[in-house]
Amino acid sequence: MAYAIVTIGGKQYRVQEGEKLLVDRLAVESGKTFSPQVLLVGGDGDTRLTPSGVTVTAKVLGDVKGPKIRIGKYRKRTGYKKHTGFRASLSQIEIESIGGKTAAKKAQPKAEPKTEAKAAPKAETTAAAPADDHVKGMPKGYEDMKVTEIAEAAPGWRRPMLEAALEYEQAHGARKGAIAALESALAAKEDH
Repeated sequence: MAYAIVTIGGKQYRVQEGEKLLVDRLAVESGKTFSPQVLLVGGDGDTRLTPSGVTVTAKVLGDVKGPKIRIGKYRKRTGYKKHTGFRASLSQIEIESIGGKTAAKKAQPKAEPKTEAKAAPKAETTAAAPADDHVKGMPKGYEDMKVTEIAEAAPGWRRPMLEAALEYEQAHGARKGAIAALESALAAKEDH
């Protein structure tokens, strides 16, 4: 797995293998390993909210102190000044492994490539369909234009070209930005 979300000391952390973290002081000795509670496992296009059977192993590298935080109190015109400081007690940990997958998880990736193989031909047919359905009177190369290019070029097109492009966009692309640019260019042509 690429990453996991674990809870340590009441806080949640997104971790990956080999990553080092500073967390609130743990009751685990230096050099010992522990397994925090796993909330979510994700990566490789797969996210599981119920990660049963997946464990994260972390090793405590040592106990450290956090950066010094200065706290000051002051009241004007009374001479009252008080300063205190604070350094958090932290533990540095390293994520050793994210693993312990169950047999059910191993069976899922075998099923996924089949669905991707079936989905790929559909994508090819939908990509080829708009090129075949060229609307008469549409500007040359319109199918390959981006929304920003359409917005820049639309004011210079004639009314039949704009109507043909709008008809094509509503039937095939349905890009909101392109439709808005074409409609505003048509409205500007009607005003003049």
